[in-house]
Amino acid sequence: MKLHHPTADVFIPDHLPETEAFRRITHLGVGAHQDDLEFMAFHGVLTCFASPEKWFGGVTCTNGAGSSRSGPYAAFTDEQMMAIRRQEQNTAAVIGGYAAMVQLDYPSSAVKSPSAQELKSDLKAILLASQPEVVYTHNPADKHDTHIGVTIAALQAMRELPREQRPKQVIGCEVWRNLDWLPDSDKVLMDVSGRDNLAAALSGVFDSQIAGGKRYDLATLGRRAANATFFDSHSTDQATQLIFGLDLTPLVADETIDIADYTCGLIARFQEDVRKKLAARPGTA
Repeated sequence: MKLHHPTADVFIPDHLPETEAFRRITHLGVGAHQDDLEFMAFHGVLTCFASPEKWFGGVTCTNGAGSSRSGPYAAFTDEQMMAIRRQEQNTAAVIGGYAAMVQLDYPSSAVKSPSAQELKSDLKAILLASQPEVVYTHNPADKHDTHIGVTIAALQAMRELPREQRPKQVIGCEVWRNLDWLPDSDKVLMDVSGRDNLAAALSGVFDSQIAGGKRYDLATLGRRAANATFFDSHSTDQATQLIFGLDLTPLVADETIDIADYTCGLIARFQEDVRKKLAARPGTA
């Protein structure tokens, strides 16, 4: 597999030959930054964890140079931060039992550039090598520009695959904007209850961010708990940890669907739901 950056890293925790390692992947996570996969695609990690038939593979697109840093990491150079972030991500792959972990080493500026095609090409090569059944990536309503760049590149790469090799399910996940606003009928519900220990172990690996000033570990588990409790107001909780996803499968199955129109159509449905509830009350018109 030829990748654009000579510094891109392919790490296979159990040292299987690369072709075999990728061929076994059934669930693939494509994230922008180190730790995005563990936060947004934990459902895929958990589905595959210790399973002989299902394997999770991870792709991190950026190099970590722009990571926040304070405390013990305050004086770290970009190069030092890139090295520690890469090490943390590979450690997470060991803990999660990943089939393979690919770090593409792009600067964020290249991922955000609408004209750059290299990331799409790399993702297409990985998808062809693995041919996963399920892909997790960022959702197109995320507020982080780098996340949006990864989402678009991933969708474009999947759209260019032969139809029989495209994933059966593609899920846009929560990171820098949750998906509570989605109408319930449009939510992909991912129950990750009962494995808080594994979730904490994966999140806790990223000490450069946690000790460096961003408590993503607490925020992520808190969001999942809030999703579980506030999902249904009329019944007792059916889950203790719930991740919401956005179904992106139609965008991969039919490349003629406009990504912006599809996403904004969901926002319009949310707006209409709010309007209907308010219009039903006297004095709101």
